[in-house]
Amino acid sequence: MSEQERKKIILSSIQPTGTFTLGNYIGAVSRWGKLQDEFDCIYSVADMHAITVRQDPAQLRKRTIESYALLIACGIDPKRSIVFIQSHAGTHAELNWILACSTQFGELSRMTQFKDKSAKHPDDINAGLFTYPVLMAADILAYNADLVPIGEDQRQHLELARNIAQRFNGKYGDFFTIPEAYIPEVGAKITSLQDPTKKMSKSDENPNACIFILDEPDVIIRKFKRAVTDSDSIVRYSEDKPGISNLMSIYSAVTGKNIPDIEREFDGKGYGDFKLAVGEAVADNLKPVREEFARLMADKAYLKECYMNGAKAALSISGKVAAKAYHKVGFVDAR
Repeated sequence: MSEQERKKIILSSIQPTGTFTLGNYIGAVSRWGKLQDEFDCIYSVADMHAITVRQDPAQLRKRTIESYALLIACGIDPKRSIVFIQSHAGTHAELNWILACSTQFGELSRMTQFKDKSAKHPDDINAGLFTYPVLMAADILAYNADLVPIGEDQRQHLELARNIAQRFNGKYGDFFTIPEAYIPEVGAKITSLQDPTKKMSKSDENPNACIFILDEPDVIIRKFKRAVTDSDSIVRYSEDKPGISNLMSIYSAVTGKNIPDIEREFDGKGYGDFKLAVGEAVADNLKPVREEFARLMADKAYLKECYMNGAKAALSISGKVAAKAYHKVGFVDAR
């Protein structure tokens, strides 16, 4: 197969930090399954990254399995993509050391997420927190991924991965593919239901501010009924109406209707009618995800079969890359 015919490899990882929010889902996750038509996709649950912050072991295992099930429930087919748990591919940790020796201390010290997390966890500023961008680079370079879907908060880490790969290639000859950012079609930017000036976040202290994709329909509808809007009662999209505009973006994303059509649909109707319609539309849209997640969590044997097969497929690629990297730096071949 020629370079032109080969599908590009796209790689993405999620940390097992709990259920996706509606913002995560609309902005990114709902599109991941569609990428399988165009790319060779590799997805992982990044449990190794998770332990840079103290974790309860039993809860980490539980959330890892749940996150894996969520990936499948959201449309990722383990028969079409490589879907695995990061710690099941020890090659990531092996490659991490090689790459750390091609990373400068100053580069890591400039990582804004290290500064942010250090401020949040001042009693546990560990070395893993400092060096985890190198492990992130290993996640990518272990598969010679062409593309990495990123948000703005990950741009700095991808740039570091590119710098590491270029530095390694400069020392030892062309080997690693230099990954590019994959900027997907812009999804609606979903904000908090209680403070529309802020991003919807699972860490929000107000339970009514965030919709989780596994929320029950009555919970979803109740949260939308309590959503902050404004003193006006006209369903109209405008910068000076951030609350109602956010709800319109959500309604548009889950129904496929455009903003002008939504304005016409609710012309003469109040916010109460619109909030109920949004809640019902979101609950209906997420129903297949909730049902598939419940089915998967009830079949642990199938989930295990999927993630073990995913690990084998991941290792078949990353093992070869790691072995070649070991040889490149001068290690004696083990076989």
